Amino acid sequence: MDFPDELKYTEDHEWILMEEEVATIGITDFAQEQLGDVVFVELPEVGDILEAGKSFGVVESVKAVSDVYAPVSGEVVEINEELPDEPEVLNNSPYEDGWMIKLKLSEAIALEGFMDATAYQEFVEKD
Repeated sequence: MDFPDELKYTEDHEWILMEEEVATIGITDFAQEQLGDVVFVELPEVGDILEAGKSFGVVESVKAVSDVYAPVSGEVVEINEELPDEPEVLNNSPYEDGWMIKLKLSEAIALEGFMDATAYQEFVEKD
């Protein structure tokens, strides 16, 4: 399993990459592995306002249907247009090609509230 060092992680198995005031968000390698083959992805619309901790989309696999939660609040400025047509990208490349949304933050956030790669790896190994 892969845990890129430049990302931050949530207990709900989302990852976040901060670049200036834009957060790129997706699901982790661990999450896609637990789900199995992803067959459907539902994403919000560009312009939607998301609230931290609330569901913003759905990932459906052959095993389960899971909500995906926004780790931060903000406005959706871009969605990965490829995912609804090619949901298997989440299985093949959850960090690079499988990013889900980009949010313009509504306020500055402290990344200390998220796990780094080492802490997240320890977290999933407890499950």
